[in-house]
Parts: sequence; C-alpha cells; structure tokens
Amino acid sequence: MDLGRPGAAVNPGSPAGLFDGFLDDAAVFPPGLKPLAQAVPDHAVHLASGYGGLVGPLVLAAPALADLGAVVEQPLDLAVTAPGGPAQLPDARARAADLPVRLAGFEVAMPAGLGVTEFFTGLEAAGDVPVFVEVPRDDRRAEVIATCAKTGHHAKFRTGGVTAELYPDEAELAAAVVAVVRAGVPFKATAGLHHALRNTDPETGLEQHGFLNLLLAAGAAARGAGQDELIALLAERDGARVAALVSEVDAEARAWFRSFGTCSIIEPVTELADLGLVPAAALNGGVTA
Repeated sequence: MDLGRPGAAVNPGSPAGLFDGFLDDAAVFPPGLKPLAQAVPDHAVHLASGYGGLVGPLVLAAPALADLGAVVEQPLDLAVTAPGGPAQLPDARARAADLPVRLAGFEVAMPAGLGVTEFFTGLEAAGDVPVFVEVPRDDRRAEVIATCAKTGHHAKFRTGGVTAELYPDEAELAAAVVAVVRAGVPFKATAGLHHALRNTDPETGLEQHGFLNLLLAAGAAARGAGQDELIALLAERDGARVAALVSEVDAEARAWFRSFGTCSIIEPVTELADLGLVPAAALNGGVTA
C-alpha cells in the first residue's frame, strides 16, 4: 500500500507511516486564502522540511490552473478540485498538460439536480487521474457511494464550513464512514478539520470534528465496528485518550481515510507533535509564517 512519500517523521509509538501524505496543502482556500504566488513556494518549503513526508499534494481549484504557469518553477503534485462538476475536467487536464505538474487527483463536486448516471459518465473525462467524488448530503448519497464502489472512484466528505448546518453531526459522519468502508470505497475529507481533536470553536461556537477522531473512526469501521462506536470516537475530546488510541490504530486505516485538506500545514503538525505522535524535531525547517 502506497501511503505517500517515504521518510515521514513518525513517533515509534505510532504505526510507521501512519501520517505519510496525510495533509493536503489547501493553503489557497478559506480561511487561509494564501495567494497562489506564496502558496506554491511555501509548498516546496513544506516538502523540504522535517515534516515533509506528512505533506500531500497542493490543492487548487480548476480555474487556478490558468494562473499557475506564472508561479510554478519546479515539478509539483496537484490535487485539483472541480466545484462546477465533471464539465471542468477536460479544460483542467489540458492546462495541466502544459505545466510541470502531476495530477494526483481530481476532487469533483456533484452539482445540484445532476443525475447520478450523468455525473459518473462525465467523470470519464478524468482519464487515468484518480477521482474523489464529493458525496452529496441528500438522497443521492447511497447511490453515489454504490456507484463509486462499482467504478473504482473514491469519496470525499465535507466535514464543516462557515455555518453550523455545514457540519455533519457525529451520527451523520459515522454513518457515512461506515457506508464507504463497507462498500470498499476509500475517502478523503475537507473543510472544518481545523484541529486534531473534536472541539468547540471559541470564536464561532461551532462544533468541529477532529482529524484524529476521524482517523480513529475509519480504523474502527475497517475492523467491523458499528455506528455507535464510531459516534463515540468522533465525540472524544480527551487528547491523552485519543493519542493513546491513535498509537494503537492499524496503519491500514489510511487505506480508507487517505488524507484531508488543511489551509495550514504547520498547525496540524504542531498538534501531532504536542500529542507525542510525531517528534517535535519534525517541525524544523518549515514555513514559519
């Protein structure tokens, strides 16, 4: 199983390679909104740092490829989001072909009102690039997951946003994780995973999922746990308990929970170090601002 670049600094108390390529660099997206001209060189610094093995591809929306040529100077792995659906894929592939980039994946949203069959037919434009289908939170969800299983595509879940209704509660997220794992569909996550642990945002009061809680939930689903156990893991806020559970989780959990988008790479690495899950020395040589 290829979990990303080798050499990630992982604490001996954690399964080797557990966090390899776990952090997709979504610096240009809210709330970070880093300018492209800064995000690209900063991404290179991340990769060259002591925590570089934990860093996945740079994530850009398809329209940003039009401006990438002016700032990219060395080969770059990209995950490209297609918020407008499969119709954006042909242009994205054409633009990428003219740039020194490798398409690590397309993350494709499902427009409202678009039928499941029509949507998946449109994904043929992705060619051999891996596709993560943004699973809708409506009555299409079960059919979308089942079709991903049949076609070999992966899933993508939104786990938050700028308003409370964009955050699935523990029961909804647990049910989604159980559904994809039982269907044999790996997934990634985006939005709202600002911290390692389940927390209440002090500024907004919003309940936010923790990326380690989600990793534990994926591992539990992989060993056949039911929804109730996943709900409890997603709700756990005790850092020592979560860290202890993560240190025991089977690395195969990453075969299911591939990665998550974060607008800050340093913050999750720092939290992993604070929990003793990666060495503090891994923070050396990274972006400082």
